[in-house]
Amino acid sequence: MRTQYVVRRNVKNSYLVRQHDRRRRRELGLVLMAVLPVAAGMLGYVWVNLELVHVGYEVDRLEKVLRQEEQTNRELEVEAAYLASPQQIRVRATNELGMVPANLDRLVFREDGQ
Repeated sequence: MRTQYVVRRNVKNSYLVRQHDRRRRRELGLVLMAVLPVAAGMLGYVWVNLELVHVGYEVDRLEKVLRQEEQTNRELEVEAAYLASPQQIRVRATNELGMVPANLDRLVFREDGQ
């Protein structure tokens, strides 16, 4: 848009040099020194709480595994007691191994002199 009131001129800023504002840098440094420890503390707090939750879940999982293992142990103890009973040993010896009760006529006695 070109009107009689708008005149475009090329601006040459090559001779301008930007100066650093020392007061602004100092303020920024003070703000960072005040904010960074608070932010670090908050991050540490969040991290500790997340670890606490993670450890809580791990403890729950391990307690569940422990209950399952205890149940399995009880079942195995009952099965071992059943299999170790004299009646069960007698049944398994006759059925699986083909053993029979001993007869007196099949016994061989040894004399002490030999």
